[in-house]
Amino acid sequence: MVKIAIIGAGSVVFTRRLVGDILSFPALSDSHISLMDIDGDRLELVRGLSVRMVRDSGIGAPGVQAKIESTTDRERALDGADYVITTIRVGDDDEVDRGIPQRYGIDQAVGDTIGPGGVIKGLRTVPVLLDICRDMERLCPEAWLLNYTNPMAIACWAINDATSIRNVGLCHSVQNTAGKLAGYIGADDDELSYWTAGINHMAWFLRLERNGQDAYPALREAMASPETFAKDTVRFDVMRHFGYFVSESTRHMSEYLPYFRGDGERMERYRLAPFDVAARERQQRADTHYEDIRRELQSDKLLKPQRTNEYAAYIMDSMQTGTLRRMNVNVRNEGLITNLLEGSCVEVPCLVDEMGVHPCHVGDLPEQCAGLIRSNINVQALAVKAILEKDLESATHAIMLDPLTASVLSLDNARQMANEMFAAQPEYFAPWTR
Repeated sequence: MVKIAIIGAGSVVFTRRLVGDILSFPALSDSHISLMDIDGDRLELVRGLSVRMVRDSGIGAPGVQAKIESTTDRERALDGADYVITTIRVGDDDEVDRGIPQRYGIDQAVGDTIGPGGVIKGLRTVPVLLDICRDMERLCPEAWLLNYTNPMAIACWAINDATSIRNVGLCHSVQNTAGKLAGYIGADDDELSYWTAGINHMAWFLRLERNGQDAYPALREAMASPETFAKDTVRFDVMRHFGYFVSESTRHMSEYLPYFRGDGERMERYRLAPFDVAARERQQRADTHYEDIRRELQSDKLLKPQRTNEYAAYIMDSMQTGTLRRMNVNVRNEGLITNLLEGSCVEVPCLVDEMGVHPCHVGDLPEQCAGLIRSNINVQALAVKAILEKDLESATHAIMLDPLTASVLSLDNARQMANEMFAAQPEYFAPWTR
């Protein structure tokens, strides 16, 4: 029986998708799934949901169905695991991560992978991921870590530098964007093929084909329509100027570059809404996901697993069965993209089979695309240094080098903002050095 530990399983909606994916593969449908979270109430909710999915799936004979357990004990979940999926949040605080920067003129769209919010989230979150990896080194040293936790590149880079755990970082931006591109040119998803590489949330569609023919001319024709352009303003404008389509959404991509969120006029031109901290808090208070799931569990509705396009279960199935698949995942740059920093975290096509994950060599990216990425790698490198050395000065430098921050703030104001963010969470940063 394969043991799969999901750390941070209290993310109920996402864990539901992961468990559904696992149960949808015959080679994984009798797995031992250990759900771990520090929030007991959410944990019991997702355990009940998972048990119902096992029951309602009708997969497996009695006694050989998936085993579902829940625990707040991380070591118990990890002990003997073959695969570990991490979906954790640590000290998530919109008022700090996005509210403080916004008062300084830095309006972040998401603020969890880049920008001041992405840096400080990394400083809080990655030390916990490293603790999980150290537990894995003791309890399941041969297990694969499948990390969904952001900031993805910072997290995977630090894990690779500081631990011996085999790991990949997983995201759905490439496969979701491929679906968008198919829609823009009027193609079915299965008609499209692509070769995509870069970093997480800034991977470039270096080749895009429909039934073996270059699809970029059709995409440029589609972009010429004002109605289509309005659906993806930032990404189409980036493609118009830099030549290639990028993997992250218009909303999120707008904070990776200095061109789109620096003032209200530009944000309005690109149809980018300002972040509203108060509205976000109201939305979170009014969130009915958990009550909706409780009602589902109390109903007679069949809760059958449905397969999604998340990569985790596909990777595990390939490793268990030898089924060869190719997908874009985040790995250490060991000569893969030759004009990006060696040792950084890159998102490249990888082959997966029973022997593991095999990253594909990409070579040089188009120099203009590599240049945009390097501005983000500079931030990531200093954030990793800050985390591994517990050094707030390196974290401040990371924030100063952030493209959006640098487009708005002076160095003095950037330092003042960083100090205010660190001071707002002394429980995390009081022991760190300058």
